Amino acid sequence: MLKKLSQVPVGQKAVIRSFEKDDIFLKLMEMGCVPGESVTIDLVAPLGDPISISVAGYNLSLRLEEADMIWVEVLQDEAIFNQ
Repeated sequence: MLKKLSQVPVGQKAVIRSFEKDDIFLKLMEMGCVPGESVTIDLVAPLGDPISISVAGYNLSLRLEEADMIWVEVLQDEAIFNQ
């Protein structure tokens, strides 16, 4: 099931499938966000923006408007819960 990255809960793993807008595609690719790459939602700021993700061995901070442009496939059995 495809979702926007901004809709994925903390601790959940997903795989990047596509991007909504071409103008941000290059910026996201330079940061390691490429189709087929695994991504994990690490943290969400207290007011919901920005979010922190792990992708390609890096920790990145994305604005919600950027995360809204990334379509991912959620991996149902790959949730990671920080306790």
